[in-house]
Amino acid sequence: MSELPSADARQQDPRDVVVVGAGIAGLSAAALLARAGLAVELLEAHHQSGGCAGTFRRGPYTFDVGATQVAGLEPGGSHARLFRHLGVPLPAATPLDPACVVHLDDGGEPVHVWRDPQRWQAERQRHFPGSEPFWRLCTALHRANWRFAAGDPVLPPRSPGDLARTLRALGPANLASALLAASTVADLLALCGCGGDRRLRRFLDLQLRLYSQEPADRTAALYGATVLAVAQEPLGLWHLQGSMQALSGQLELALQLAGGRLRLRHRLSGLRRTASGLWELTVNRGGQSPSSTLLARDVVLAIPPQALPDLLGDGLPQGYRRRLQGLADPSGALVLYGAVPRPALPAAVPNHLQFNGTSPGSLFVSVSEEGDGRAPAGQATVIASVFTPARPWFALEASAYDAAKAEALRAIQAGLERGLGLPREAWLHAELATPRGFARWTSRPFGFVGGLGQRPRNFGPFGLASRTPLRGLWLCGDAIYPGEGTAGVSLSALTASRQLLASRGLSLELEP
Repeated sequence: MSELPSADARQQDPRDVVVVGAGIAGLSAAALLARAGLAVELLEAHHQSGGCAGTFRRGPYTFDVGATQVAGLEPGGSHARLFRHLGVPLPAATPLDPACVVHLDDGGEPVHVWRDPQRWQAERQRHFPGSEPFWRLCTALHRANWRFAAGDPVLPPRSPGDLARTLRALGPANLASALLAASTVADLLALCGCGGDRRLRRFLDLQLRLYSQEPADRTAALYGATVLAVAQEPLGLWHLQGSMQALSGQLELALQLAGGRLRLRHRLSGLRRTASGLWELTVNRGGQSPSSTLLARDVVLAIPPQALPDLLGDGLPQGYRRRLQGLADPSGALVLYGAVPRPALPAAVPNHLQFNGTSPGSLFVSVSEEGDGRAPAGQATVIASVFTPARPWFALEASAYDAAKAEALRAIQAGLERGLGLPREAWLHAELATPRGFARWTSRPFGFVGGLGQRPRNFGPFGLASRTPLRGLWLCGDAIYPGEGTAGVSLSALTASRQLLASRGLSLELEP
């Protein structure tokens, strides 16, 4: 394969950095690097930013595509630190209380995940008597993890500088909790004598699937202990005013103020390192042909790592290729986007609910608030999602696909009608997205909606690094530590940006 740049590329000056993918991770990385003084271009295949945290409209309704809640907006939280550093205000938001109401479909009352720690303790003691040893252990692990994360460690470390930074973040509690690095949340239950509590296990399976894509017996203990505490003060989950697009809108503003450039409808189709050490990117613009090329000294990929083999071809080291190809598939999702008259909903319906025992699987439901910009007065949007294997949806021929999609829509509507007490005629709007739709919207392989399932072998020191084996090529997003969610991907962007700047003799520190 030739190492000569194309004539197109030879005629241009190389960019300092090209970031690929304008989801929350890519926007964060691009804004941070531009703020540090680099010339940054951010490429996005879609017509808008946001990725899985984006938004679309149907008539008078605004729907959040994937993510429907945000963490890290509290004082000292990851987004609060990031936005303060970037010099832009946080988007308007209200704390979720309860963060979720979980219906276990066992004849008992639903579990309210309250924001107040004491109220949440009383709630879980009522529903899961005898489980406090488990929750105390989770709290201890969470506090140790939080102190560690406050030091902005690099996991897994791939250079002496990475290792030094990670060691500085470690405390005695982290050294003790490291003994549980290979354990799962189910192991913690057994260790605390709670392994036989089936109701507690069902609750944990439902909640952990939201954050790790895995049930308790496959979720890393150190990861699970933290996400189970994320809804309580002094942390918390938040409902954005307007839509989830408000978050990416503020990051776009930060990028613009710092002098960076966002290029929408620019799809990366090829990537290679030239003989001069620069990166050459082949880009398709708005479906036009022929493609064009860009040169960059560094490239930050805020896209799923599963896309690298196709992008890099023979330029990807074989050992790294085998590791990427050996990754387990993330989940796909079936998502119903609906609207109903607000009086058809239960009084004081919470923003987020989970229903177990429905078909085609347990439902995570998000309901808009009156006046939050998602529906006209007196109406509400209802979004219900369920995990599904992604690849089988791409193997269906047209008629089978249409039939499977229609059946899934009917089943999810039926689950919502039963769970929320909705009459069948209440639907003002209803449509279903499958992994095929997510593939078109996000350009993710097979429409995967999350990163790597947070199993022990994928988490922390055992996961993928933001520093790739190829010099000047960096990763961030939900497949990189600390994992999924808007707060997690922002932290991965911070790590990648800090490493890139350090390679140029520059530093990046956020206020603690």
